[in-house]
Amino acid sequence: MCDYILSCCSTADLTEGMLKAIDVECVYFNYEIDGIACKDDFGRTHTSSDLFSRMLAGSDVKTSQVSMGDYIEFWRPFLEQGKSVLHVTLSSGISGTYQSACMAAERCMKDYPGLKVVVVDSLAASSGYGLLVDKMAELRNGGMGIDELAAWAEEHRLEVQHWFFSTDLTFFIRGGRISKTAGFFGNMLKICPLMSVEADGSLAVKEKIRTKKKAAARVVELMEQLADGRLDYDKKVFISNSACLSDAEVVSELLEKKFAKIDGSVQHFDIGATIGCHTGPGTVAVFFWGDRRTA
Repeated sequence: MCDYILSCCSTADLTEGMLKAIDVECVYFNYEIDGIACKDDFGRTHTSSDLFSRMLAGSDVKTSQVSMGDYIEFWRPFLEQGKSVLHVTLSSGISGTYQSACMAAERCMKDYPGLKVVVVDSLAASSGYGLLVDKMAELRNGGMGIDELAAWAEEHRLEVQHWFFSTDLTFFIRGGRISKTAGFFGNMLKICPLMSVEADGSLAVKEKIRTKKKAAARVVELMEQLADGRLDYDKKVFISNSACLSDAEVVSELLEKKFAKIDGSVQHFDIGATIGCHTGPGTVAVFFWGDRRTA
């Protein structure tokens, strides 16, 4: 039986059922709708369709990271059981939650001498973060210890490739990632910005592509160029979407035709509330193992 707990944040954008199946504990991020505090709790508080409907209707949404106190309360039951903890956070390039987790870990190890609380910055987001956690659970189940697994994650986390495109720029404009002028013409011309997560864990616009059909095809091209083994890629592929499953399914069909050796079918997930508050509806994100991110 493993002597440590593996945990992550809800921003890994996997399902609650999958996290239970791979024995990974999860702490919820926080968000607000029109000043009312909510938990990013796998859609129990607000389903994706409800959240995006409210956003499109003009509701004000804000997100907040997991606090130091939240982490301490989350980990305490495991520590009381004599279990150490390995926690993987959302990218420090997107959120300050990694710093909060590190402070909480230091406090917990003072309160529970002899136990470890190890924190790893995923430098990943959404189901790319989930793809890393899924592999870590597999390695833990294979007998890898807490320190070895943390070192493995830090060595391999940049091999998780992230590629996003969006058909609705409204909330990228509101969040300041795209200027109002660029967003106006982008929406009018059906521009789909193609984004990635950089080596420092931040989100960056890489290309501007006209029409979602071309954006989907470009993602497939990038996977051909970057995937581990290229066309012989035989690992998992995760796709997350924000209220645009049909667009995500177009991408997965293209990928499954091109990459015949994918480990199982492409797995689809909803973009959760925290990430969704920033993307709004219309975003498709593809995640796979490949070349190390260097920019």
